[in-house]
Amino acid sequence: MTQPNVIHWFNQDLRLLDNPALFEAAKNNNVLPVYILDNVNKDANNFIGQASMVWLHHSLESLNENIDDKLSFFKGDPLSILLKLCAKYQINEIFWNQIYEPHIIERDSRIKKEMTLQGISLHRYNASLLWDPDNIKKEDGTPYKVFTPFYRKGCLLNSPEPRKPLPLPEDIHFLNKDEDSLKIDDLGLIPNIRWDKKIAQHWNMGEVAAHINLSQFLKTGIKNYKEGRNYPSKPNVSKLSPHMHFGEISPNQIWYKLKQEEPDKNIDHFMSELGWREFSYNQLYFNPDLRTKNLQSKFDRFPWKEDKDKLLAWQRGLTGIPVVDAGMRELWQTGYIHNRVRMIVASFLVKNLLLHWHYGEQWFWDCLVDADLASNSAGWQWVAGSGADAAPYFRIFNPVTQGQKFDPDGVYIRRYVPELAKMPNKYLFNPWEAPDLILEQAKVSLGVDYPNPIVDIKESRNKALEAFESIRIT
Repeated sequence: MTQPNVIHWFNQDLRLLDNPALFEAAKNNNVLPVYILDNVNKDANNFIGQASMVWLHHSLESLNENIDDKLSFFKGDPLSILLKLCAKYQINEIFWNQIYEPHIIERDSRIKKEMTLQGISLHRYNASLLWDPDNIKKEDGTPYKVFTPFYRKGCLLNSPEPRKPLPLPEDIHFLNKDEDSLKIDDLGLIPNIRWDKKIAQHWNMGEVAAHINLSQFLKTGIKNYKEGRNYPSKPNVSKLSPHMHFGEISPNQIWYKLKQEEPDKNIDHFMSELGWREFSYNQLYFNPDLRTKNLQSKFDRFPWKEDKDKLLAWQRGLTGIPVVDAGMRELWQTGYIHNRVRMIVASFLVKNLLLHWHYGEQWFWDCLVDADLASNSAGWQWVAGSGADAAPYFRIFNPVTQGQKFDPDGVYIRRYVPELAKMPNKYLFNPWEAPDLILEQAKVSLGVDYPNPIVDIKESRNKALEAFESIRIT
């Protein structure tokens, strides 16, 4: 008896292992694997950023190679494309994994409604989160607003263990690439001016690379993770976030790999970081406008400033504050920024410069290879003080002392701000305070080789406190 044809629609699940939708689709079926770049149902704000496009291109290449060049590529409206394929291949079942982003949830609901009318069955699965947001609520049925009870009570205590990873489906039979499939280059993910090469050289993309990255991290990086993760020159960060965002590896695979390790404070802390990712998605799920609307409404009255010159200096890493500039240049050169430094540069933008967190969120969205709608939105709201379980308004990072504490030898700053390479550590973090002789010996002319600070740290901190005080509800 001939096996029926079904579609597996790849989205942000660009892997073969632990892929619930693919696992089910492969049972007694011929599978037509498709990827659709939806440039119709996403508004300009939510369409994939430029750095993420680069990652997506290489990840799709890797996936296509893993299934012997049988992945069909399309660009446009998924509903019309899927309906056409169903008619062409006599398909009445489609399998895919859910994306927990508001505009995607809305789009997929429309697709499901239309497909049901056409007599086509849809099967959707959770392949990207450890716990479904609908299942993690407080006893009164409302969503959590504070991380610790969300994770410790809502997830670990009151919820079942995350599902265990699935193996590669047995005897999976992929149909050949559709004759109308685009070539991957036709998706237009790689820019005409090839700035993408400088980013791509820092990464290996794809499912195999994701697992190699995880294995290497568990061998070396996880040791001293809890403390070492704060130091940008140390190898104690996993850099798994882009692999997870594009679904090259699942949180379930990472979770159970961690469970196999000898438990200690480092393992526990890394697992809690997976919990923060879940918390971000929980916030987005129950607050669909998280990207644009303050969770704390009092911040709607905040007296943000408008200063295009200062914003541009921040974006280019030319603020005159070395650790901030190092972070922003790392972002521009690699598509990534160390987590501790993310908080420093974000605090500097919204508190020292008093520029709206939307500007930072949008810049990160376009420049990060791991740009994730939930984590990026929640992270910026956290730093600004407007989000759930956010940093209090008076928590303002001093970028000088942060640099001194977490880059004490100046390795990170010298890597990304080479014009300060010869500055002694005493003045590396605050070159504007260095005597003329020291600057001369280091061959640094402030305002020429390296900019003067665009804002006074102490004065701007006081102005930030005044601004935040103005919106407090008494």
